[in-house]
Amino acid sequence: MKQKFNIITSTCVPLPLENVDTDQIIPARFLKATTREERFFGDNLFRDWRYRADGTLNDSFVLNNATYKGCILVAGKNFGCGSSREHAAWAIAGYGFRVVVSSFFADIHKNNELNNFVLPVVVSEDFLAELFSCIEKNPGTEVEVNLPEQTITNKESGRTERFDINGYKKHCLMNGLDDIDYLIQNKELIEYWEQNNR
Repeated sequence: MKQKFNIITSTCVPLPLENVDTDQIIPARFLKATTREERFFGDNLFRDWRYRADGTLNDSFVLNNATYKGCILVAGKNFGCGSSREHAAWAIAGYGFRVVVSSFFADIHKNNELNNFVLPVVVSEDFLAELFSCIEKNPGTEVEVNLPEQTITNKESGRTERFDINGYKKHCLMNGLDDIDYLIQNKELIEYWEQNNR
């Protein structure tokens, strides 16, 4: 069972780049691992942007800037495009992000995030632009993500938007259940249905 989602309030890490693909999120050379080792993947999130070719830290990349922190990643439009590798969601979760905000997600990556207890929140382009602006002016800007109410609030401006989420995935996130946990939780109902529908 994973940590349950309810209301998350956090400062944000801004990544105002569009079309960030899964190879940029976790480069292909790290895909040899077949088990989800969160620390390994989290340590290599955005590897080629976080580190220079000689292995030294790239101080200009946002994850290496102590000014920005929090469990909410705010990303540009079309986040998670490219290949369908689930490792990209593993890396985001392994780093410690619980929410990713964007105006558009690639469908497969969006589902991979949900399956790995990362909440993808789709907002309007106007809301996203305002959020980037607020974070740039004040890195202490907080965002509240209310999963029960399906709202996101920029606490700096007071602006709120609603977001959509699949009802089943919402239930799983709020109860800390993955797909297997859900099936086990409903084992008796499944067995009852099988016995009465042969």
